[in-house]
Amino acid sequence: MRAIIISCMFLGGCGLVEQTIDEYTPPSYVQEHYVYVNRDNTSGQNLLSAYRFINYSEQTHRAELKEFIGVDPVRTEWCAAFVNAVLNESGIAGSESVSQYPLTARSFLEWGEEVDEPKPGDLVVFPRGNQGWQGHVGFYLGTSLINGETFYQILGGNQSNKVSIELYPARSKLGIRRQLT
Repeated sequence: MRAIIISCMFLGGCGLVEQTIDEYTPPSYVQEHYVYVNRDNTSGQNLLSAYRFINYSEQTHRAELKEFIGVDPVRTEWCAAFVNAVLNESGIAGSESVSQYPLTARSFLEWGEEVDEPKPGDLVVFPRGNQGWQGHVGFYLGTSLINGETFYQILGGNQSNKVSIELYPARSKLGIRRQLT
């Protein structure tokens, strides 16, 4: 199976990349970040683990996602479940270690350590919806500048109902969290 993936490079624009999903070869920027961040921690492994699910849709890959994240992605807002599953797969305690509500994105505001500037593999939490408890969480890949505005490239689950890479305005972030070393 071939798929068209939107690929966002560091400090560059987004472009379309055709890739064979069956072979699971992360794009070069994910591979480069793996080498870069893995010197200090396991963030690179987290990116590779998360990336292998790229374009998995909650409708067409429901069973696979449900098995990995532990909840039904059609019936549950699942971005936090996806991040927790990726962390747990790498042997890292997720937000369940710091919150009694680990399926909420904002539970990650208590996870790890707060940092001002993100590095690849850090978690970024954003607001979502109309309720103060609602949010979104995903893995930071890089930064893009578009029409003078800074956007974070986020690899996450439940982004347009699938695992994808999407741009989020940096100004709207609630917090950036890094795994404790």
